[in-house]
Amino acid sequence: MTLIYGRCYRPAMALREIVLYPDRVLLTPTAPVLRVDDEIAALVRDMVETMHAATGIGLAANQIGVSKRVCVVDLSVGEQEQDLHVFINPRIVETSGSEIAEEGCLSFPDVHIDIERPFEATVEAQDLEGKTFTLSARGLLARAMQHEIEHLEGRVFLQNLSPLKRELLKRQIKKRIKAGDWVATVLRPQVP
Repeated sequence: MTLIYGRCYRPAMALREIVLYPDRVLLTPTAPVLRVDDEIAALVRDMVETMHAATGIGLAANQIGVSKRVCVVDLSVGEQEQDLHVFINPRIVETSGSEIAEEGCLSFPDVHIDIERPFEATVEAQDLEGKTFTLSARGLLARAMQHEIEHLEGRVFLQNLSPLKRELLKRQIKKRIKAGDWVATVLRPQVP
C-alpha cells in the first residue's frame, strides 16, 4: 500500500468537481436509471470530460455527486474513441480468475493500493440508446469495470482491504484532511 503525500491538484478543464472519500454519496448505493434520455446523455458527456481532464480511466456518477447508476471507462484516457465504454444500470453477471494489481481512484487523490479482483468479468448494461448489451473483458478493463460498478453499489476500493490495512489508510486520510491536504480541484472550464 502506498500513500503519496502532497497536494493533489486536478486540471481546471473538467465540468464537474470530483467528490472525495469519505463523502456520504460515495458510500450510498445509487438509484437505477429509469429512462435513458437527454439528461442522462448530458450527464455522461460531463462524466467523460471530467474523467479525461483528471486523467482517470473510469468514473462513476456518484463520484461527481450524482446518485445514478451510470459509469464510464476509457483505458486510453481519451486517446482512442473506441475505448470509451458507457454503462447505464450495469451489473456484473460473471467473473472468473483472480489477480492482485495496483489501483488508484479519483476520489482518493494520490492513493494507490494493491487490490485482489477477478481477472475476467462480464457486465450487462444499457447504452446511451437504452439498448441492453453485454461486455466481457480481461485484465485492466475487467478491473476498471468492477471498480466503477463497486462505486455504484456504494462501496469504495479500500473496503477490499484487510481490516488492519483499511484502518491504517483511514488514519492517513484523516491526517491529510486535517492538514488540508485532501484536495481534488476540478472546476468548470473558463470561457475565453
